Amino acid sequence: MTITDHEIPLAVRDHGGDGRPVLLLHGLGGTLDAWDGFDLGGRRAVAMDLRGHGRSGDGPWAWERVLDDVEAVVRSLDLGEPAIVGHSLGGMLAVQWALRRPGCPGVVNLDGLRSAENDPGAYPGMDPAARDEELAKLKAVFDAQAAAMGGPLPAEARAMFPARALVERDGETYARPGPELLTAVRYAPEFRDTIPLLRRVACPALVVIPTQDPPGMPGGELMAAFRRGVRRDLAGLPPHIRVEEVDASHNMVAERPDAVAALVRDFLPA
Repeated sequence: MTITDHEIPLAVRDHGGDGRPVLLLHGLGGTLDAWDGFDLGGRRAVAMDLRGHGRSGDGPWAWERVLDDVEAVVRSLDLGEPAIVGHSLGGMLAVQWALRRPGCPGVVNLDGLRSAENDPGAYPGMDPAARDEELAKLKAVFDAQAAAMGGPLPAEARAMFPARALVERDGETYARPGPELLTAVRYAPEFRDTIPLLRRVACPALVVIPTQDPPGMPGGELMAAFRRGVRRDLAGLPPHIRVEEVDASHNMVAERPDAVAALVRDFLPA
């Protein structure tokens, strides 16, 4: 369905279920299709396309306005106070939602803690020269990806994107989101590090982090150091915030949906 009584149209898929509602937020470049088959054990699962993604409308990327989009879905579908489960960018939004809505019954952050492009201190135990070299390679990869999103996709590249993330314009096929939104998210302070915000969350929270490198990413040593930094900075969280690890990469929802869903089911209120 599409919610139309809002600043922009918002595409939503209501999977049904009789249990307490759960709103599912995908990651940067994803769509609501990411949650198809994600078994929440009878809870009412609702997924949405974030602005600039999938079939939702375009609009400036401002974090409060994106949270307003979430609010519009909650209000339109009469979800009350849903739990929020988010992957990557969606996990960052879940944390911000919990700060906005103290009555939230719980949030799940699936590896939505910080950008891999980060400050030198985020990579403990790594030689500084090697770290800087690998960070430069990583930036070049992300720069190239963002640039490619601005132009029409050749036929052989379209299979890399879910059909829902493609749009036709003037006889050419483009991927969503476009480079403007990608840049706005990538360089936002909120995207850089969510762990300080996580420490302020008052409701129960589950954080799931991966043990493997993202596929196709350069710098295995860099990613190992990055994970060490995340574990270090998650240490000492209050007891209502639970941290689990899953044997997968950042793409854990696609790679290990059953294992991730089991952790989420075990955490969420019945």
